[in-house]
Amino acid sequence: MASVFFSYSHADEVLRDQLEKQLSILKRQGVIETWHDRRIGAGEEIDKAISENLTSADIILLLISPDFINSDYCYDREMMVAMGRHERGDAIVIPVILRACQWHGAPFGKLNATPPDGRPITQAVDRDQAFLEVANAVQAAAKKLGSRRGVPTALTGPVRIIPTDPSQDSPFGPRSSNLRMTKTFTDRDKDRFKHEAFEFMAKFFENSLEELQKRNSSIEGHFRRIDANRFTASAYRNGKALSRCTVFMGGDSGFSRGIAFAQGETTQSNSHNEMLTIEFDDQSLFLKSLGFGYGQSDREGKLTPEGAAELYWAIFMEPLQRER
Repeated sequence: MASVFFSYSHADEVLRDQLEKQLSILKRQGVIETWHDRRIGAGEEIDKAISENLTSADIILLLISPDFINSDYCYDREMMVAMGRHERGDAIVIPVILRACQWHGAPFGKLNATPPDGRPITQAVDRDQAFLEVANAVQAAAKKLGSRRGVPTALTGPVRIIPTDPSQDSPFGPRSSNLRMTKTFTDRDKDRFKHEAFEFMAKFFENSLEELQKRNSSIEGHFRRIDANRFTASAYRNGKALSRCTVFMGGDSGFSRGIAFAQGETTQSNSHNEMLTIEFDDQSLFLKSLGFGYGQSDREGKLTPEGAAELYWAIFMEPLQRER
């Protein structure tokens, strides 16, 4: 059995959980066992547990995102230890591209990443399929390890490296991401979050229209970026327009103060069918639906940019679903 270590930022914990679910079949078959820092029990030393599992894992998954790159602990400590073990042949490191970021110039940039072509999982039209690609890569790595050892993968035990000097200080300092301190968010933080969420939505719609067209021969999609604050999307079946929408970004006050969705193509900003506002709690920024005309009970909750893009895409797709 190959041991799998998750190196990730806590900002990506939801995505890590989704990936671990996709790996469940490999765990049930006895091919792998998984570990991440949420498995640390009460009373255990956090840094010691992380160090021991990182230096003994057979497969190390680097869950790459802007938060991973920005984290000193993830990048400078976990990743560098992982790459050292990979280069010595002690472990197999697999970069998993969760969210779009500059990663090719990093030490792990020379490795073959997953999903194929390094396309971020959050930009995939079918996220389950993207996670399946990662699971396939883990399965292939476990099989490779089993063939190296000359025994069936399911019977292969994890290699445990015992420090020669147990009294030596851990190479890891305190992992500050375990501390949940109340955060404050400035107007600049809110603006940056809104702009990044809008850009993610634009790319999500563009990619989704391309994929929709590939999978349905009778469907043609058209994406048009109007300016920095607005884009339109249209879907046709056999040349007949079935759905059109405009997504645009408003200001911080007034009628359009977030990211709006309007049925049809429009250059106006004084009306919309749905609105997402920028909200925050003591830990994070998120998007909140106002639920105009689409059922507030179905739209409640704290939405990530991915969730917001999926919400607007679902509204856009409703006319196509009715035409089936």
